[in-house]
Amino acid sequence: MIPPVSRDQGVKRREDNEIEFSRIVAFSDGVFAIAITLLVLSLDIPEHLHGESLGSALWDQRQDLLAYAISFAVIGRFWVIHHRFFGDVTGFDGRLLALNILYLAWIVLIPFSSEVLGDHGGDTDAIVLYAVNLAAVALLGWVMAFDAHRAGLTTMGASEEREFRLRAFFVALVFLASIPLAFVAPDLAPLVWLVLFLDPTRGLMQRVTSGAGS
Repeated sequence: MIPPVSRDQGVKRREDNEIEFSRIVAFSDGVFAIAITLLVLSLDIPEHLHGESLGSALWDQRQDLLAYAISFAVIGRFWVIHHRFFGDVTGFDGRLLALNILYLAWIVLIPFSSEVLGDHGGDTDAIVLYAVNLAAVALLGWVMAFDAHRAGLTTMGASEEREFRLRAFFVALVFLASIPLAFVAPDLAPLVWLVLFLDPTRGLMQRVTSGAGS
């Protein structure tokens, strides 16, 4: 286990800078809210259907609706993780702020990659773009949590940090694993993402914990 490395220089403690800390969290929440709201902009029914029934027009939106549903669930999950992480943060500095901004930059990209996926769902490049986007968010979230834990800026314990890391790696692995399949069978590649709903990380953590204690 890598021991904590204090970097007190430039660190602002949460209890002494509650207003500034609240602004960081409020800004982050605002970015998440905007990103999850922008997802709906990819859904559009033409005002004039030119002989096409409304049901057919809605069916034509099935790829966009699927991309919307997946992305809404993913962004919502990332927000929950981000919210819990900052609930444990006891201090912040320039590095943590920079990592958070970089993390949010990839969050904001999700509506774009989701729209591309909805419009070109069977295209390999669309799947690769989306998978890379989501994998990057997961890995950057872990980097931010690991860095804060190592610097002593969070109350997250070692076991919690390991679980956080395992979950992040699992999410990133699922999306990255779909990329090779996208080059062979792009229509099947998104089905790999359904593995995320199984969430085997809890069982893995219990085995790791029991193994460490024996």
